[in-house]
Amino acid sequence: MAALGEVEKASVPHASYTPSEIERLGRERPDVFKSIWVELGFCFSLLGSMFVAEYFISGFNILLPSLAVSLNIPSKAETWPASIFSLVTGAFLLPFGRLADIYGGYIVFVSGLAWFVIWSIIAGFSQDYIMLIFCRALQGFGPAAFLPSGIMLLGSIYRPGPRKNLVFSLYGAFAPVGFFAGIFFAGLAAQIMTWRWFFFFGSIILGIVAVASVLCIPRHSEEKHEQKVKMDWLGTLTVVPGLILIVFALTDGSHAPKGWATPYILVTFVLGWLCIGAFVYVEGWVADQPLLPGDMFNVKGMKALTIALFFQYGTFGVFLFYASFYIEEVLHAGPLLTSAWFAPMCVGGLILASAGGLVLHLLSGRILLLISGTAYILSVLLFAILPTNQNYWAYIFPSMICATLGIDITYNVSNIFITTSMPKARQGLAGAFINSILFLGISFFLGFADLAVTQTADRGQRESYKVAFWLATGTAATGLLIMFAGVKIGKANSDLTIEEKEELERELTRIRSSRQR
Repeated sequence: MAALGEVEKASVPHASYTPSEIERLGRERPDVFKSIWVELGFCFSLLGSMFVAEYFISGFNILLPSLAVSLNIPSKAETWPASIFSLVTGAFLLPFGRLADIYGGYIVFVSGLAWFVIWSIIAGFSQDYIMLIFCRALQGFGPAAFLPSGIMLLGSIYRPGPRKNLVFSLYGAFAPVGFFAGIFFAGLAAQIMTWRWFFFFGSIILGIVAVASVLCIPRHSEEKHEQKVKMDWLGTLTVVPGLILIVFALTDGSHAPKGWATPYILVTFVLGWLCIGAFVYVEGWVADQPLLPGDMFNVKGMKALTIALFFQYGTFGVFLFYASFYIEEVLHAGPLLTSAWFAPMCVGGLILASAGGLVLHLLSGRILLLISGTAYILSVLLFAILPTNQNYWAYIFPSMICATLGIDITYNVSNIFITTSMPKARQGLAGAFINSILFLGISFFLGFADLAVTQTADRGQRESYKVAFWLATGTAATGLLIMFAGVKIGKANSDLTIEEKEELERELTRIRSSRQR
């Protein structure tokens, strides 16, 4: 048996890798990059894409009061310029993830950035709120294209190991950095300049990122797959309207004339779930290559991880939205002071990312996820118990640190786990799935938080906002319990890729079969 094992090992590609060689491969620069400068340009492009996506989400909430006055936005329509962007992005992530698998990450990523640049510039010239809502909706197609394809590029280019851990950690860290930058530039534009400069600043950053992407992203890094990947049009035609209708109902339900009793809210909500039911049927029994294959949930812990992330990302969405409004409207901080109070998220995110990239292969993913789950609870609990005579350093500062601790660790560990568990032919799916959980979790629980705030408005603004934070505390606790019970992720060590493991298994099976004959 020992002799047979030696023959098998010598006969199988990749089986002859020693642990030290696998470790070296996990640390060295991928072959697709001709120099370290090209790799740095690639990383700048990917990190910059996350930065600008968060920039246009966070800053818009700070800009909204100024916009409402300048463009005469009716109070009932104020939520739509802010929510339509995330609504379109979340609904189209899965179809664009499939396009990335079909045509490659480069073309979808660069096209998404170019589209985003165009509509960001046009949005800055909006003459009324209808034009602004239209531009914000079309902006949403940009992140829907470059977010899943960005994760596809990262997941397919980097092997499992410390180098991949570091890049993914930095990628996740630029979410709070972009969030802070959006708040800062929105505050600057609202107080000192004009709201249009928020879009122009973002467009300049986008243009720089787009140019770097064209120059530094490998164009032929994706391997040809044995099975030709096809678009699941029936799945697309059911999931997109389903998600749009459900999120529309959740977003507008508390602001409709009769609340959730308004006929069009009930109709859109029911129709949305019927479309999702049709999508589940299509994916499970009709589609040859479904947008969301059921077998991806066969990966151990994937189901529990998905549900836990849905709750935790929802918690983060409630924190981002209501923390900014609480600070501005209850604590009466100006836009620039609000951005300064959010600064710990930016600085903490960069520090945690740098440190996290160095320890993800040393600490168990399970331990890290439990730490982040606890941080999610504390981030919203501290706002829920915030006294009238609040102390920034005792409550708000640690809340900001806990928020970035929660999202950075969760996003990085889950991204690395999911992309490492998927073959290269499904990296676009992995990117779309990861971001779908994020956007849908935020939209879903923000809808419930908004409903809770509206129903308790008679208690006063301070107390009604605290209801949202208590709701988020319960949501975060639920996510932590699910994570504790069902998710067991190990260390993110250097390892063989999924393709190498499958090749190894096939060769070992063939050798054993031939020897038995």
